[in-house]
Amino acid sequence: MDDNLHSLPRRLIELRIEHADLDDLIDRATVDAGGDELSLRRLKKRRLLLRDQISRIEAELQPPQPA
Repeated sequence: MDDNLHSLPRRLIELRIEHADLDDLIDRATVDAGGDELSLRRLKKRRLLLRDQISRIEAELQPPQPA
């Protein structure tokens, strides 16, 4: 049971949820003209890091097929 809490598929789901949440925050901050530019850049950087982590886990879960 405890192994399931730390499994790659579960981690992938958590990262996708966090990525979607950041998308929403960034969209709202972009619409808000008075938004803090530094905070917006930090959110975008965090979103990019999450995207990289998601890609790594996806590659690990589905290795490329041999040619």
